[in-house]
Amino acid sequence: MNVARRLAFRLGLGLAALAASARAHDPGISTVEGKLSAGALVLVTGFAPADATQLIAPAARKEGSWDQADFDAVHAELRRLALRLWEVKEGDTVLAPADLSVQLLPGDNVSFRHVFPLSRGGDGLRLRAPLLGELSDSHRQFAIVVDEMGSVIVKKLLSARDPAFETPGPASPPAPPPSDWAIAWGFFRQGVLHLWTGYDHILFLLALLVVCTRFRDCLVIITSFTVAHSLTLALAALEVLSLPARLVEPVIAASIVYVGVENLLRRGAEPRGRWALTFAFGLVHGFGFAGVLRELGLGAGGQGIALPLLTFNLGVEAGQIAIAAVVLPLL
Repeated sequence: MNVARRLAFRLGLGLAALAASARAHDPGISTVEGKLSAGALVLVTGFAPADATQLIAPAARKEGSWDQADFDAVHAELRRLALRLWEVKEGDTVLAPADLSVQLLPGDNVSFRHVFPLSRGGDGLRLRAPLLGELSDSHRQFAIVVDEMGSVIVKKLLSARDPAFETPGPASPPAPPPSDWAIAWGFFRQGVLHLWTGYDHILFLLALLVVCTRFRDCLVIITSFTVAHSLTLALAALEVLSLPARLVEPVIAASIVYVGVENLLRRGAEPRGRWALTFAFGLVHGFGFAGVLRELGLGAGGQGIALPLLTFNLGVEAGQIAIAAVVLPLL
């Protein structure tokens, strides 16, 4: 058995074990959507449970997805977390929320809602997310704030190094329009990081490629995934078709099991029609990425989701191509 076949065999073992707990991994993105009026600022912040659990007491943490019982068990912790989630200043005055609530929304999204009353709406606001520093360095929070008419007045990707933004008050001069390209670049980088830190996806990609004996076959596999991924991305972004996570995630896990078992049974010999399997996986995985971002609230309230989704997934593809460029010469 040559090196490639031994590697395929080991990848098969690893993937078969990994798939038992496979789930669409957390993209490292949270969201905050705000609505600013003369009398109040309403913020709705969405976290994946994998991120929310890192912000509560260690004794209350739970790995994996949450059901309602899991949420109820940590609801008091989440309420305490909500009080530390945002620091909002109106001029030099630190505002306290007049109302806050925490919910577990469909799609496994932990949603925090804050209502901050404003006394001097014309002074402008400064918002800071102090807890971003407690998450991974690669975590980003997509912030978007609209006025009473629904027009976007702030749009920014926050990070631990840059966790704050300002929003003009009703009496302030209009701010320059937000740069969609800056947001797009941020989501592109996040897509690359998401792929490079998604060990399950990297193992799956290597397991697909390691049995290929010709460069053309590798190229067909990569192209099949990219085309399929782009197709379902477009359908999801345009809201033409979407699939619930409860269907997408088991199919992703099943595809990982299939590739692992196939590599084991064939002892690294190249199977026929692997491009078709890759195409099918790409279709499902495209829905998975779109679903993960949507479940965090991205695009809610009528805001556009197409550009963030497109650039995030382009980043995923770029990360995949970079890995393949290193692996293919070795194969």
